[in-house]
Amino acid sequence: MIKKITVLFLMLGLFTRCGKESNYIANVAVNYNVTIQEFKIKAVNNVLTVQGVGVAGILVVYNPFNSAYMAYDRCSSVNPEAMCKVNPDDGGLSATDPCTGAKFSLLDGSPSKAPAVRNLKSYNVSLQGGQLLHISN
Repeated sequence: MIKKITVLFLMLGLFTRCGKESNYIANVAVNYNVTIQEFKIKAVNNVLTVQGVGVAGILVVYNPFNSAYMAYDRCSSVNPEAMCKVNPDDGGLSATDPCTGAKFSLLDGSPSKAPAVRNLKSYNVSLQGGQLLHISN
């Protein structure tokens, strides 16, 4: 009987804890393509802002330090339920959450100014045929 009660409390604790985790960015299907040429034309400071993809749009970033492309969801990891869209800063190396003032590095998505403590949600970027960037999760 004591074992059953203990197991019941453990299960209840697990379910209760899982329900309280609300600071996450939802998983939505992402399947977006952009040519290298289009990226070069439309990107500002090596950052292309794309609406209607991901949770709050995406940022496709070219990192000149390692010659790689990255993609991040624009939904801030600070209070993601508020759906604040991070905006790339001048220079293209960071992005700011306009709701909280939090900053993120666009080199790796990491938080660089409080209250941010979690990375931006990243997506996979692959170069296909040498001319097409495919962003997906």
